[in-house]
Amino acid sequence: MIHRDISSIAKELFRKYPVISITGPRQSGKTTLIKHLFSYLPYVSLEDIDERQFATQDPRGFLSRYPNGAVFDEVQRAPDLFSYIQTQVDSNKKKGYYVLSGSQNFLLLENISQSLSGRVAVLKLLPLSFNELSAENLLFDKYERLIYTGFYPGIYADKLASEFFYSNYLQTYIERDVRNLKQIGDLNSFTRFMQLCAGRIGQLLNLTSLANDCGIAVNTAKSWISILESSYTIFLLQPHFRNFSKRVVKAPKLFFYDVGLASSLLRINNYKQISSHYLVGSLFENMIILEILKSRFNRGLQSNLYFWRDNKGHEIDCIIEKSRTLIPVEIKSGKTYNPGYLSALKHWTHLSGNSMKNAFIIYGGEKDFPGSDAKVIGWQNINELLKQI
Repeated sequence: MIHRDISSIAKELFRKYPVISITGPRQSGKTTLIKHLFSYLPYVSLEDIDERQFATQDPRGFLSRYPNGAVFDEVQRAPDLFSYIQTQVDSNKKKGYYVLSGSQNFLLLENISQSLSGRVAVLKLLPLSFNELSAENLLFDKYERLIYTGFYPGIYADKLASEFFYSNYLQTYIERDVRNLKQIGDLNSFTRFMQLCAGRIGQLLNLTSLANDCGIAVNTAKSWISILESSYTIFLLQPHFRNFSKRVVKAPKLFFYDVGLASSLLRINNYKQISSHYLVGSLFENMIILEILKSRFNRGLQSNLYFWRDNKGHEIDCIIEKSRTLIPVEIKSGKTYNPGYLSALKHWTHLSGNSMKNAFIIYGGEKDFPGSDAKVIGWQNINELLKQI
């Protein structure tokens, strides 16, 4: 299997907490990971109808089969089980007891917060990172190929063509996760909604525009965005607020947890189409922001990422908040460095009083420019930034 960077923190936290939870998108590698890391524990999938019925109808009897702990996958399908897990954990006072996993973030975390607060360490496993692919000599040298192919482990481990993978992924996602999260009568409209979201990647979320283009009510659009968030399909990057500029945009920006899925929804048929696609800049920005986010999650940390934009169009693509330090990052898909990339950073640092020494530009080329006002690095050298956060 492909080594996952989250492995170290997962094993460490399991020694310190009675329960750990690993959530993430469907097929991001959660089951493979937990079976490998915790092979000494019994593995039970609550997607199995018989197991789910047993856990639901007789939770005490179900848990009594696992006196020394177990791995419960897709555990959100048996929500009543969480209270009984709490009872077991509190009575046994044991570390490293249960591993809980699931692909429906909202349902899983809602049950954890109600029953297991303070007893569980929560980790998030996203698809493969640059670092994980590079360690296996699987990292493409063209970012267009990465954007088109995406980062799901199954594509690389099983050598699947991405177009077939995402076609099956979407069908499975809609038939399982969407139906389980909410009753949606018109699945074709929901698919159309996802395609419209892909067309707005890297843009400010405008629910009214999405609703109008999809022919649905604004409240429905809001509900469907929540579904896509809770099932790890999209995430909303929040704006950063500071008193140095009160006229800032307050709407979040829409991104996908995997750019390969976004490319599939955009009906991109070949990686060579990426470089001339009207959304190449947004897709590249999405990919880089995801790398930063994966670096945080793989160390057991929460997101500390934001963006900044004022009402005059000045924008910083990503602001990393580290303690009292702000690290601004501009992301450009161009393969030739242009000194004009510095203009937004200079404007922001003038307003904020920050130093350009903390600023980064990540662009689509290969060569670094360490002597510039900001640190200019090629996309493959993103670890130079990740070491700082």
